[in-house]
Amino acid sequence: MRSIPEDTWYRSSYSGGSGGNCLEVSHGQPTLVPVRDSKTPHGPKLTFRPETWTAFVEDLKHRAH
Repeated sequence: MRSIPEDTWYRSSYSGGSGGNCLEVSHGQPTLVPVRDSKTPHGPKLTFRPETWTAFVEDLKHRAH
């Protein structure tokens, strides 16, 4: 995977500002959704197809209610 610009990564608005257990997601790739641990931004990244990531997020939303 090519390098992902730092300014394309973002955290959920539900994440605390303390830098704890947060995921960061980038939408800089048209066919992949890269995900990384905010504590190790230069570490490994997971990539998901957009439809897989959407299904994951939707499932989390339903579990939160």
